[in-house]
Amino acid sequence: MGKTIRIFGWGSAAALLAAPAVAMQFTREVNWTASDFVFAAVMLATVGGALELLMRASGGWAYRGGAAIMAIGLFLLVWMNLAVGIIGSENNPANGLYLGVLGIGVAGAAAARLRAGGMAATTLAMAAAQVAIGGWALATGAGVDGAAWPRDVIVLTSGFTGFWLAAAWLFSRAVGQGDSADRSAPARGRWQRS
Repeated sequence: MGKTIRIFGWGSAAALLAAPAVAMQFTREVNWTASDFVFAAVMLATVGGALELLMRASGGWAYRGGAAIMAIGLFLLVWMNLAVGIIGSENNPANGLYLGVLGIGVAGAAAARLRAGGMAATTLAMAAAQVAIGGWALATGAGVDGAAWPRDVIVLTSGFTGFWLAAAWLFSRAVGQGDSADRSAPARGRWQRS
């Protein structure tokens, strides 16, 4: 990954982490504790590390685009789910189902060894899981106590499904371009670039 892109990425993560600290100086509505900052730092570092790994798996734009969408989408899914919840409030236990989407992403990427074809299949499975969870929530009335129900479930399910389908399309383009089909697996302990 280019030095400029890395600086921009990690700089953006630092800015996101600093934003609540700055906001706390001007308003009482933002009131983060030290543990909130630690948790946010761990999440941002995890996403940054995942992006570093995925970007090193290929030099092609399609693969990198799919990887970026997948990593950022997973970050947003976890962050939003923990902060405010998607099904009702953040305290609704049904929100735990979204960990399955994260699990599919992590397990699928590992099983695919980051190869573009496997990553396309993984993100398609993530889209299917996202729709299944949203459909279940609507059918059973899970989260009906939420202020914006059912709109929040419909909009967020559609949005995240769009993330996964866009990533799947880009990964499938990477396969068509011969991008990372065999080069994304570790070779002699180092990640190869195309």
